[in-house]
Amino acid sequence: MKIALFSDIHANLPALEAVLVDMERRKPDAIYCLGDLVGYNVWPNEVVQEIQRRGIPCISGNYDQGVGRNSPECGCAYNTAEQVQSGAASIAYTNDVIGDAERAYLRMLPFHLQIQFQVESAPQNLLLVHGSPRQINEYLFEHRTDRSLLKIMEGPRADIMCFGHTHIPYHRVLKDLDEKGAFYRHAINIGSVGKPKDGDPRACYVMLDLQTNMRRGNSDGIQVEFVRVEYDVERAAKGVEDSPLPNALAEALRLGR
Repeated sequence: MKIALFSDIHANLPALEAVLVDMERRKPDAIYCLGDLVGYNVWPNEVVQEIQRRGIPCISGNYDQGVGRNSPECGCAYNTAEQVQSGAASIAYTNDVIGDAERAYLRMLPFHLQIQFQVESAPQNLLLVHGSPRQINEYLFEHRTDRSLLKIMEGPRADIMCFGHTHIPYHRVLKDLDEKGAFYRHAINIGSVGKPKDGDPRACYVMLDLQTNMRRGNSDGIQVEFVRVEYDVERAAKGVEDSPLPNALAEALRLGR
């Protein structure tokens, strides 16, 4: 079974359009969106409408939650005064331009999805969250210890946990142990479509291939491909520069930061 997963579009319509074209070419069995449809770019309504039009199952991100509630806060962690200023301008702009129907859609998004699929050995649980199952805006960076990630996944009994929020993709294979012996869990950050922060300005999404030969005591049987897609970065950056949004957000798009 092939599943396409994407997250953190952040109102970047050119990036979303390019990713959807690439997904269609790959013909996944299912597509899921892990939230943060809006913020930082100039097409929040168009992005929401495209997700709705295609009927893509979607969970809420922290930015969706903030805009859905018409809040001046997005639940984001900013490290510098410039980031704080840009962040405040971004959510104010988004709250100004978002439509009533689009805001209502964001407000109704679920916080997680849990999908069980059957393989030869046993059922496997796929958990989709934005930040973590504990908190919508928790940052699970790659330097998290195995113990920490396993504890987070243990509560919801997730064999595979996919998430976004940090905008930095990675895949961790985690060895666990219970009364039946050793087994493996997978923690997958699927990166960002519309606001990458790993130094690569291309849009990022994940193709997850769940194979029928998955075994409890074997880390094989799952393939994770981080797909990078070229898109018209200048169109997105110019959209920011021609709007009330801070120009720093346009430069971040160009640099993948």
